[in-house]
Amino acid sequence: MGQPKHSNKDASNTALSAAEKKYQRGKPVPFKKVRSGKLRGKLERQEEKIRDAIQSAARAEMLLGEEAGFLEAEGLEKTYQFKQNQLAKEADINTAQKIFSLDLPDHGPYSIDYTRNGRHLLVGGKAGHLAAFDWQTGKLHCEIHVNELVRDVKWLHNETMFAAAQKQYVYIYDNNGLEIHRLKNHNDTTKLEFLPYHYLLASIGNAGYLRYQDTSTGQLVAELRTKLGPCATMAQNPWNAILHLGHANGTVTLWSPNMSQPAVKMQCHRGNVQALAVDPTGRYMSTAGLDGQLKIWDIRKYEILQEYYSPRPAASLSISQRGLLGVGWGSHVTVWKDAFLTKQNSPYMNHLQPSSSIRDIQFVPYEDVLGFGHAKGISSIVIPGAGEPNFDSLAANPYQTKKQRQEAEVHSLLDKLQPDMIALDPTNVGRMTKMSRGDIMRIRKEEREQDEAEKYQKLRKKTKKHLKRHENVIDARKIAIQEQFEQEKQKRIAAKEKPKPFTALDIFK
Repeated sequence: MGQPKHSNKDASNTALSAAEKKYQRGKPVPFKKVRSGKLRGKLERQEEKIRDAIQSAARAEMLLGEEAGFLEAEGLEKTYQFKQNQLAKEADINTAQKIFSLDLPDHGPYSIDYTRNGRHLLVGGKAGHLAAFDWQTGKLHCEIHVNELVRDVKWLHNETMFAAAQKQYVYIYDNNGLEIHRLKNHNDTTKLEFLPYHYLLASIGNAGYLRYQDTSTGQLVAELRTKLGPCATMAQNPWNAILHLGHANGTVTLWSPNMSQPAVKMQCHRGNVQALAVDPTGRYMSTAGLDGQLKIWDIRKYEILQEYYSPRPAASLSISQRGLLGVGWGSHVTVWKDAFLTKQNSPYMNHLQPSSSIRDIQFVPYEDVLGFGHAKGISSIVIPGAGEPNFDSLAANPYQTKKQRQEAEVHSLLDKLQPDMIALDPTNVGRMTKMSRGDIMRIRKEEREQDEAEKYQKLRKKTKKHLKRHENVIDARKIAIQEQFEQEKQKRIAAKEKPKPFTALDIFK
């Protein structure tokens, strides 16, 4: 009887160690070589906390009872041949209720956005229709008509506030539909993104300026000129909060609010970039261009992995929490499984929205549901295996109460990250540098001298252009000053040439 106990214990320890490897984030800091005792103790305590967190996460994973399940076909059947009405008949009542369609033909096409916990839905029609509601219970928060063009909508930190990119400015509304702020700096905006851990609302528009607005303080954090013309495609990398912009010349640029130039510039397509999406792990990016190509990129190495062709250019892309890729093109919504790992010959699922072009698609967090806005309204379909089955209530709780929401809002404000911490590799924040103080000061001095030289060159070019531009310009004030200068010059010359009067001292010359 003692032998089986030992084997079960060894198996559980092996499973626990394998789970711990999953949650490890790089090698530990070698604090034993640090000379300062105070710093060494601080690093030792930090490593102990990280080790405890890894073990706690690994133990908690063993208690998770829910598993993600995908749609499987038998025999000659194909999963992309299944229709939504067939799934509704075979699924339970709660799942069947998540398949619905709202016909709103007078105000489309519609843009949509879900909250981080996947509970609330925000829709915005191009003709000026805005509505926010709990899509699972059908409870309407607000519904307003702004009577002007609406290009995009975005939830802020939770379901109490949302932003709408309207014809001229970006407006902030509460969940009762009251306008609480107008962002005059964000004019002619086409796309919005919100960074939840930094409380930053980012916008890009036809002027080609990327703007970051801090929604907790109301300050404009950064205003960056892309120099690539109008832009209507933007997505954020959830891992490092870097914004990806798609431009008309086929390039994708990566931006941070603390850099005036793009951190990375990639040539992705031969034509305009229509849509792009980044997976939740921050490893892969999917882009769709006007050339009809759908490309999968590894943004760790900035190289292409797979290429697909769509009969019509894709209008919107979305990546689920479990790695499914949704593509909205024409009146079709196509979902690809394992598209980032291997080249796929056929899609996972396909859906046709009759006689209505797709505008915007998005997977619902923690649900096997895909919502999309089209020319005649909004629809919701079931995609088995799309959502994460086990949610973290401290990160995003779909069943949170009003008091829990208020506490989460306070905690998120206290834990708010600064914009300066946004970088391509966020693991570098807090690391120890191996360079000496003299090397760091020398590098900073060289960077400062280089910046000053660049500023001097720009000022010199501006001065040359200004002088050349005003070289042949006739100005009345300029002519008057020149005439006055000539008159004074003639007076000085005449005063020198005028003979001096004879004096008694002249006899000694």
